[in-house]
Amino acid sequence: MEEIDAQVDRDRIRVLPGSTPTSASFQFDNEDHTLGNALRYVIMKNPDVEFCGYSIPHPSEAKLNLRIQTYDDVSVYEVLEKGLRDLEGLCDVVVDTFAEARREKDARVS
Repeated sequence: MEEIDAQVDRDRIRVLPGSTPTSASFQFDNEDHTLGNALRYVIMKNPDVEFCGYSIPHPSEAKLNLRIQTYDDVSVYEVLEKGLRDLEGLCDVVVDTFAEARREKDARVS
């Protein structure tokens, strides 16, 4: 697997103006509906989240805007990081399950 440079990935995410600790908008470079819909779904499963939505500002630009609002004093930055970690874990489970099914199929065919 390719090693991911955390600094490069952080450079792809910007906090948009007008954000507060419990309500913020983020812009992701080089992302689209694939990440937006999956991340929105995972973040909305967090009981501390009041709202999470995303938009693609223009179809010719590879940018994704994500808005998160939380209850009480829960940090949107922690919610975003947790959402990204949870989505990564979900993807790992899917890859592992697929690989195992593939190995079982190959063993039956051989």
